[in-house]
Amino acid sequence: MKGKLHLGTRLLFGLAFFIFGINGFLQFMPTPPMTSQAGALMGAFAKTGYFFPMIKTLEILIGSMLLLNLYAPLATILITPILIGITTIHLFLNPAGLAMMLILHILHGIIVWGYKDHYKSLLIKKA
Repeated sequence: MKGKLHLGTRLLFGLAFFIFGINGFLQFMPTPPMTSQAGALMGAFAKTGYFFPMIKTLEILIGSMLLLNLYAPLATILITPILIGITTIHLFLNPAGLAMMLILHILHGIIVWGYKDHYKSLLIKKA
């Protein structure tokens, strides 16, 4: 049962970020309404010219890694700052998306827990 839960969670989480990443380039899903503060922040990110393409490329890459089970423990670590960044935007500027972020954090936690043995060597105080 644990193996199937982990596999299903990894595939669902990977698919979500793969689709969100592709949507960043093709925009096939509508952008949900956001507060003026969140809109200003997103506008500033867009004006840089590199931020969204970089994040969306990483989402596609990491989503693919999770879907294909290639370096999945590493992919789970790499997505963490992106997940936290999106969550803080929703937490402080656009609370409407918090439910989705909570679901993604639960999925992420299940995946991390499933790979906990892979992370033990990273948690050595002095190497």
